[in-house]
Amino acid sequence: MADYHVHSNYSDGRFLWSTIPAAAEAGFEALGFADHCIVSERDAMRRTRTRMGYNLDRTYERRREALASFGERFDLPIYDAVEMDYDRRDESEIEAFLDGAGFDYAIGSVHYLDDANVHFTSPFADKGEEERRALADRYVDELVALVDSELFAVAAHPDLLERNPVFRGLLGHDDYVRIAEAFADSRTIPEINAGRVLDDYGDFHPTAAFLDVLLDHGIDLTLGTDSHAPEELEPRAAELRRVVEEYGIDPVRVV
Repeated sequence: MADYHVHSNYSDGRFLWSTIPAAAEAGFEALGFADHCIVSERDAMRRTRTRMGYNLDRTYERRREALASFGERFDLPIYDAVEMDYDRRDESEIEAFLDGAGFDYAIGSVHYLDDANVHFTSPFADKGEEERRALADRYVDELVALVDSELFAVAAHPDLLERNPVFRGLLGHDDYVRIAEAFADSRTIPEINAGRVLDDYGDFHPTAAFLDVLLDHGIDLTLGTDSHAPEELEPRAAELRRVVEEYGIDPVRVV
């Protein structure tokens, strides 16, 4: 197995030197560092990148040097990647950055609606059912646009809304089919993301119902632990092994 979605101290994770040996001990055959990056110049997103430190566009060359130096010390292929926050309004800026940076691959993710992070309940808690359904529809629109753009090799946690109790259960079969059809026509592939399977959310992305639809459409999948700390890698690797064995999935190698 390869883990294509790990974070480091170049965004909101831990040091490279502690994460790489932990991945090898967890049994991964390759490791991809995909730190968060926001390139939007909209005021709200500029504030977010300042507060969260999602500035890989300014530091990726330094991280690339570090990855190259560690690659000489560990018998493990290490990939230089990025997780980009996607919004259709920022597509030209994202494309320009990716074209110039030359990463091994790029992961795209939809984390924000109306510049509010869909992880958090507070921006959406006062919304009525109709408003929440409309926001869920917009999330699907953004995800499909991400896939259609073909800017990314991988689409991260494609049903991220499920983590938020405000939105949980709003995505249904028709949404899954629409997303699966977009993947079927794109080079972008979804990941099986283990980032919260052992935490408060307690499930994979995609959920079992969504995964069934993706497999019915013949969609290839890759793997990501979405780990932010070394100790997360081994238990999440075990969960990924379990799900790929249960479903008979042969994960795609991105690089």
